Amino acid sequence: MKIEYHKWASPALSQEMELKVYGHAGKPVLVFPAQGGRFFEFEDFGMVDACHALIECGDIMFFTVDSVDTQSWANAHAHPAERARRHEAYDRYITQEVVPLMRQKSAHPKFWTTGVSMGGYHCANFFFRHPDIFDGVISLSGLFQLRMFIGEYMDDNVYFNSPLAYLANLNDPWYLDQYRQSRIVICAGQGAWEEAMLADVRQLETILRAKQIPAWIDLWGGDVNHDWPWWRKQLPYFLERLVQTPAS
Repeated sequence: MKIEYHKWASPALSQEMELKVYGHAGKPVLVFPAQGGRFFEFEDFGMVDACHALIECGDIMFFTVDSVDTQSWANAHAHPAERARRHEAYDRYITQEVVPLMRQKSAHPKFWTTGVSMGGYHCANFFFRHPDIFDGVISLSGLFQLRMFIGEYMDDNVYFNSPLAYLANLNDPWYLDQYRQSRIVICAGQGAWEEAMLADVRQLETILRAKQIPAWIDLWGGDVNHDWPWWRKQLPYFLERLVQTPAS
């Protein structure tokens, strides 16, 4: 498997950021780690190996990035407004620095994105915020609002990073049309530590259905908990099916 390592001083974040690229061809998939995770997390926890066949045959490429969750939403020492501003800097890092690298490596006009746990939140939020960049998402065990981290605080930056909030009020035809042409997979288990995720998934499903946005909402069984062994099963399962009927 072809693997590349990249590191640079991010203008958006004013710090060094690292990422890896796995694969030589295929649909680029931007991968977000779990809460506070690093770019090497998917490799260390066997997710790259679980998707090895898809990467090796040139169906997909993984771009695994660092998080800044401990500086943003999970930074309990900062005011929620400051956490939101830090996340907005992360948004600029992804869209203005990582995405151009992805475009250098692939001729695909749009990309997919995925992640687990907090990464499941990030991939969904980036997909819904930037349908000009992404036409597919596989969110595994993610939340779709931020109350767990910042309570009931709300400002514009929080609102526009809370999919359950902004999607419920979104009526822009362009955005809705982009979503309807995309591949949306939202998955959670029904076992330990998945209760909050299940509630968010069901609320998101209601919103998407009301707006006539097709989505594959898949709730796995009561033995499926919030952990890597299940995510290693889920991600290749969904990727294989998206590869068979891609959006672009």
